Order: sequence, then structure tokens, then C-alpha cells
Amino acid sequence: CLLLMPLALPLMALIALAIKLDSPGPALFRQQRVGENGRLFWMLKFRSMTPNAEQMRQVIEKVGPDGRIHQDKRSPDPRVTRVGRFLRRSSLDELPQLFNVLRGEMSLVGPRPEMPHLVDQYESWQRKRFAVPQGITGWWQVNGRSDKPMHEHTEDDLYYLQNYSLWLDIIILLKTLWVVINHKGAY
Repeated sequence: CLLLMPLALPLMALIALAIKLDSPGPALFRQQRVGENGRLFWMLKFRSMTPNAEQMRQVIEKVGPDGRIHQDKRSPDPRVTRVGRFLRRSSLDELPQLFNVLRGEMSLVGPRPEMPHLVDQYESWQRKRFAVPQGITGWWQVNGRSDKPMHEHTEDDLYYLQNYSLWLDIIILLKTLWVVINHKGAY
């Protein structure tokens, strides 16, 4: 992470400027997420939506027949800004999470941190994914990303936990570059 920061900081400054020129509001977005061992923390991202996007969450969240909340990230989201659309497709909106990694709240690789209101719906077997630090990228991001329905990525997170190795982390980091370059599953 420290090696990436000198390269990332100038790019992050340009992205923050583009966000400020495109729409009102802060350049960074903070959202509470559930991390390792169920600990809550504030995850950082570049703001890719309008400032009131949290109040409009029902635009993409629907309760399915199973009673669970499902997010439709493939449909056009009216909350996303012009710059935000580019940031999401390129995954550059995730860069501020390097600060979460430096603070020890996240790892480069691991299960994706989830929003508390979604974790409240988890069954006990799904909570096992919080046994390790949550990551910027992970097994489910390189094997389906947002193309998979919500809650189905838990099986991928558990696969990662059961097969963890430094080699698997390296493979995930390399696959992440490929997925990001191809904009696979980014909405």
C-alpha cells in the first residue's frame, strides 16, 4: 500500500478536482461498513453520486420474494454523476480505500466490507466472512463482481477464507487488474 501511495496521490488529487467541478458536495464519501470481527468502520470512496444518494437508496434496493434486500446495480442509477459513472467503470472510486488499508481497517485483498443494514439480514454461516480483514478486492470481485446477485458473493468469500494463501492473494490482485481494465461487472 505504501508503494502505491506516491503514484495514487496525484491521481487522487485530479479525481477530487473533477468531482468538485462536476457536482456540488464533498469529493470523498464516507459510509459505515462492517469489518473484521464485525467491527464498524468508515470506508472511504470518491463520491460518485449526488450528495443525497443515501436518502434515495430505495431506487436500487428492492425486497425480493425471499424477503431479502436485493440491489440492482445493472440498471441505470439516476443518483450517479457524470464523473461518477467514469469513476465506477474504471474502479477509481475505490482509491481512497488505500487510507483504510493504512489505518488497518481493511486489507488489499479480502471479503468486501458490507453495509450494516445488509449484515443484519445475514444468516450465521454468512457472518464467517468477517473472520478476516475486509478487502478492497477479493475473490468475488474477480469472479463476477456486480454481475452476481447480492448475497451470492458470500460463498465466494468463504471459498477465499478456506483457501487463503499469499499465492491466492497475488492471483486475485493480478485478476483485479484484468477485471478493471475490461470494466467487467463495474456499474
